Amino acid sequence: MGWWPRSCRARATLPFPPTPSASVAGRTLQESTYAQRVTPPRLHEDSPNIVIVLIDDAGPGLPTTFGGEVRTATMDRICAEGVSYNRFHTTAMCSPTRGVAADRAQSSRDRQWADRRAWPTTGTATPGRSRAAAPWWPRCSRTTATAPGAWGKWHNTPAEDTTAAGPFEDWPTGLGFEYFYGFLAGEASQYEPHLVRNTTVVAPPKTPEEGYHLSEDLADDAINWLRNHKALQADRPFFMYWASGCLHGPHHIMKEWADRYAGKFDDGWDAYRQRVFERAKDKGWIPQDCELTDRDERMKAWDDIPEDERPFQRRLMEVAAGFAEHVDVQVGRIVDELDRLGYGENTLFLYIWG
Repeated sequence: MGWWPRSCRARATLPFPPTPSASVAGRTLQESTYAQRVTPPRLHEDSPNIVIVLIDDAGPGLPTTFGGEVRTATMDRICAEGVSYNRFHTTAMCSPTRGVAADRAQSSRDRQWADRRAWPTTGTATPGRSRAAAPWWPRCSRTTATAPGAWGKWHNTPAEDTTAAGPFEDWPTGLGFEYFYGFLAGEASQYEPHLVRNTTVVAPPKTPEEGYHLSEDLADDAINWLRNHKALQADRPFFMYWASGCLHGPHHIMKEWADRYAGKFDDGWDAYRQRVFERAKDKGWIPQDCELTDRDERMKAWDDIPEDERPFQRRLMEVAAGFAEHVDVQVGRIVDELDRLGYGENTLFLYIWG
């Protein structure tokens, strides 16, 4: 964490410096005096809770909110109640995006300081800074009496450190979270994920045959945590980081969700791209004089796809769309629980469709 000068004022530095003891140690017990340590207040009484939801590897051309054709009722709701931004600048890979979303939001550092130039599972040619050097929000929030928890995809731990043997300093609980439930790697099966609770490998609560899906499980666990927080420590504001495995691969979703989009993309990705572009203009998300970028030459035009291959490509799009709508519904369950518990009016909710 680095050193913190004694001259730091109580509210001027994060993490806050420890409260010095008020007791005086003498040569003997009789010459010593005891005074109870009183920690100065760190937060205002109405300090808000904070929730950050990060949907992984999902472009702005998908949600109905921004002109797409994947139904995102929860995002529509959050957008209508708050402020929306149409720019999120980061390296176009999942790990640096996560580094900006998690590290910058949590530590006010950009991806270079957060040491996220590429995937944490591989080495980089440029030297990186220590993860411990960044004052991560969870570390800071512990000193402010905030309860920090994380769920879902982590992907901030070097691959060689993700076994049950650790070391655990780059695991969520090693970086300040009091609770973690999710997976450490870049992707996981949505039906049979390799799950970790804090630093213990755990099995999913039910099998795929019993209806298990990771997005639902992550929402269930977060909701249960919120209920425990309300019952046991409602006086502490909380910080929740909920990052799904959707829409990163593998695209796993129950058939009924994919079937909701049957026939929706029969005219292919080029036509879809044009429709969404025009709709985004109509909604005001992009300027009226904006021009649609050329399709990357490495990607085939829809007209170049053989006719006998098109049903397969259409189904891939339907599966992805059903997967995306399903995760938005799970986010909606968390939002509903926040309202039910009375947290809705005092919670900063950041919904990042990254």
